[in-house]
Amino acid sequence: MEVNTFSEMHDFEFSESILEYKRFKTREVKIGDIALGGNNPIRVQSMTTTDTMDTLKTVEQSIRMIEAGSEYVRITAPSLKEAENLAEIKKELRRMGYTTPLIADIHFTPNAAELAARIVEKVRINPGNYADKKKFQQLTYSQKEYEAELERIRERFSPLIKVCKEYGTAMRIGTNHGSLSDRIMSYYGDTPRGMVESAMEFIRFCEAENYHELVISMKASNPKVMIEAYRLLVHSMMKENMNYPLHLGVTEAGDGEDGRIKSSAGIGTLLEDGLGDTIRVSLTEAPEEEIPVAKALVSRYAIREKHGISPEMGTLTRFTHYRINPFDYERRKTLEIGSLGGHQVPRVISDISQLNLRNPDCLKAIGYTYNAITDKYSFQDMASDMAYLGTNLPSFEPPGNLDLILDFTAWAKHQEKERFYPLMLKEEFNGFYLNNQADKSRKFFVQVFPHEMDKDFLDKIKNCPGLVLVLHSRDEEVLIPFRQVYFSLLEKEILCPVIFRKEYPGIEYDEVLLRASTDFGSLFVDGFGDGIWLENLSLSFGILQACRTRTSRTEYISCPSCGRTLFDLMEVTQMIRSKTGHLKGVKIGIMGCIVNGPGEMADADYGYVGSGPGKITLYRGKEVVKKNVDADKAVDELIGIIEKDGNWVETLS
Repeated sequence: MEVNTFSEMHDFEFSESILEYKRFKTREVKIGDIALGGNNPIRVQSMTTTDTMDTLKTVEQSIRMIEAGSEYVRITAPSLKEAENLAEIKKELRRMGYTTPLIADIHFTPNAAELAARIVEKVRINPGNYADKKKFQQLTYSQKEYEAELERIRERFSPLIKVCKEYGTAMRIGTNHGSLSDRIMSYYGDTPRGMVESAMEFIRFCEAENYHELVISMKASNPKVMIEAYRLLVHSMMKENMNYPLHLGVTEAGDGEDGRIKSSAGIGTLLEDGLGDTIRVSLTEAPEEEIPVAKALVSRYAIREKHGISPEMGTLTRFTHYRINPFDYERRKTLEIGSLGGHQVPRVISDISQLNLRNPDCLKAIGYTYNAITDKYSFQDMASDMAYLGTNLPSFEPPGNLDLILDFTAWAKHQEKERFYPLMLKEEFNGFYLNNQADKSRKFFVQVFPHEMDKDFLDKIKNCPGLVLVLHSRDEEVLIPFRQVYFSLLEKEILCPVIFRKEYPGIEYDEVLLRASTDFGSLFVDGFGDGIWLENLSLSFGILQACRTRTSRTEYISCPSCGRTLFDLMEVTQMIRSKTGHLKGVKIGIMGCIVNGPGEMADADYGYVGSGPGKITLYRGKEVVKKNVDADKAVDELIGIIEKDGNWVETLS
C-alpha cells in the first residue's frame, strides 16, 4: 500500500504566519466549567503521581496542584477498579470546594475509558494502544486488510464516543512517538507522519459520529520530532477543515535544568508558531513543581505585541516560499569558515571580558583548567569554543583550541596575532569593507541587530567569504526578528555562518533558562544557527543538546511518574544520574512502568523500566536484556550492560 510523500502535499502551511505572532484559531471545547481553545487563554495542567486507589493521597496531591495553578488535573486509570475510584476522588474534591475538571488517563483498557467517561470531565486515550497492538512486529497489509483492521478498531472505539456524547465528556486523542502501534509503524514508519495519521484515524472516527469535543496531542521526548509532528498535524487538519485545540508537551523530558530546557525548546517553539491551547511540562518531579514552569512559558503569550515584518521580507511569510519543509529537519547550508559553519556542530561563545586576564585560572569559568607543572590545559566536554575579550588581551598563552574575539579597535592594533579575530559593529564593517583594510576571506565577526539588516548591508555581506554574522538582540522577543533575518539570508542566497547573541538583564536565572531555551531552541530546531552566545555556559550546551544539534553530556529520558509507577522515579533518576552523568552522548530511559516502557523511551540507548513491585527490566534500545531484576541490584546491572557494550568510561580523578 503506497503512502503519499511530502512532495505530493499542496504546501507546508501550518500557521497564518511564522514572521508575526498569530495564534491558530481552534474550536472551543468545554471541559467541565473551564473551556479550552477558541479565544480562551492557554491553559496549564499536570498529572497526579499517587496510586489512584489511594483516595486521600490523590485528593491531597490534586489540591496541591490546583493551588499551584493547575487548571485541569489528570489521573491515571489503568483498570476498571481505578476508573471506579475516580468517582470517590471527584466526590471528595467537590466536597472540599474544588471544582477543577478531572481527566482520566487511559492505556489499553477501553472498558475503563467508557466507565471513566461517565465520571470525569475528560478522558485521554492513546491511539497506539487503545484498540491496537504494540508488540514491535513488522506487519504487511493489503489495502483491503488495512481497511478491515481500521473497521475493527472503529467498532472497538465507537462505544467510548457514544458515552462521551451522552455525558458531555471531552476527549484527548493523545499520540505518543514511542507508542505507535505495529500497524502504524509498519505502514508509516517511526515518523511524525505516522504519529499524525494515528491521531487522524481516530479524529475521523469521531467526526463520523458527529462528536467534536476533541483535544489532540503529538508528544515525543525528542523536541525536533514533537515540533515536526504538531506542525504536520495542524497542516493535515487544515486540509480537512478541522481546527481542534492542541495539548502541547515534551514527554519524558526528565528533571532539573535539562528537563526545563528540553520542554521549553519544544513547547516554546510551537507557542511562538501560534500553536497550543493547553500545555503540560512533564518533569520527573512533584507535579505541583511543573505548574510554575508551565505558567512561566505561557505568560509570554498572554499579551504579545505584533512584530512588523521587515520591508526586505515583503509578503514572503511562510516556509513554503523558501522550499523549506518544516515537518522534516534540515540545517541551513553555510560556508565553513575555520571551525564555524558547514557541517560542523554549532559553537559556543563566552564573554570573559570582565575577568582577570592576567591569570590562566580565570578560564576555569569556561571549562579550561591550567596545569602549571605541565604547562598544559585540560578541558571539559562543555568548554567554550570561542571567548570574547572586549579590548583586553590575556597576559598568558591561551589554550590552542580556543578562538579569541577582540573588539575591532583593539584587534586593529594586534591583527598580526594568530587566533585573534575582530568583532565589528555595522559602521566599522562598512569602513572595513570600503577601505579593504584586510583580506576579507580571513575570519571576522560582524555584530548587528535585526533591524540593521537592510538591502545595502545584505548585498555587502554576500561578497565576504570570511564573514561570520553575530545576530544580537536586546528585545523582549527575539525569535520572530531572527526568523526574518533567516529568511532574508535564504532569499538572497547568503551563506555566512550565524551566531546568536542575547543577554537577559534583570531576570532571575530560572526565567532566563526558560526564555533562552524557547528563543534559541526554536531557531536551532529549525536548522538555523552555527553558534550561540549566552551568559551561561551550561545553558548554551543544554540548548544545543535538547535540539539534538550537539551532544556534550548524558541524556536522560525519564517519565514524570503517575499512579502506574512501580518505584520512586525521582530518587532512582538521581541515583542513575549520579553514576552515569559522565557518559557523554549516552541516552538512558528511566520509565516507571511498561506503559512508558521500550516504546516511550524512543531513541534511548538503554532502558530501566519498572516491571513489578521491586522488579526492574533492563533494555538495550527496545530489546529486553534482563527481566525482573531486583530493584536494589538494577542500577549496577545497568552499568554492567553499558560496560559490556564498551560504552562505559571511568570518571576523571
